Amino acid sequence: MASEPLLRIHSPEFTAMSERVLRVTALTSRLNVLPFDDEAGRAELLAQILGRPLPPSVTIYPPFFTDHGLHLELAERVFINQNCTFLDYAGIRLGPRVMVAPQVTFITVGHPVDTADRRLWLTGGPIDVAENVWIGAGATILPGVTIGRDAVIAAGAIVADDVPPATLVTGVKATVRRRW
Repeated sequence: MASEPLLRIHSPEFTAMSERVLRVTALTSRLNVLPFDDEAGRAELLAQILGRPLPPSVTIYPPFFTDHGLHLELAERVFINQNCTFLDYAGIRLGPRVMVAPQVTFITVGHPVDTADRRLWLTGGPIDVAENVWIGAGATILPGVTIGRDAVIAAGAIVADDVPPATLVTGVKATVRRRW
C-alpha cells in the first residue's frame, strides 16, 4: 500500500489538502507558543487541529506538529512527548496506552521513486499502532506500517515494515536498494 498512488498533485483533492495544511500549520504555530500552563488554550487549539476534542486521558506536550490533523486518531491514555511530528493525511491511529517519546516522526505520505511520477503523485498508506506500544526517542515510522500490541521501537529506529506484537525493533542503517 505504501507505494501505490494516493493523491494526484494539482488535483482538486490536492488543493483542498494543501489548504488544510496551511490552516493546521497556523494552528500548530499558535499552539506551540502558548504558555505550558494554559491548558484551556491548548485544549481549544488541539480540538481545532484534530476536528474534535482531545480525549481527557490523552497527553500531548508541545511543541507538537501535524500537517492535517483530521486523520489522527488517539485512543485513551496515549502519551505524546515533546517535538513529535504527525504527517497524517493517509491516517494515523494510536491505540490505547501508546507512549511516544520526544522527536518521533510519523509519515503517511511520500512521493514515488520513479522520476517521471515524483512530481505528479503523492503515495502513502496509513499507520496503525496497536495497544501498549512504546516508541523511543527520534524514531521514524514510515507509510503503511502496522505496529503490533506491546511492541517496542528503539530510539532512532526507522520503521519501514510491519512490526509483530511483543517485539523489540532497532536499526537505522541505510542501504543502496536500487540504481537508475
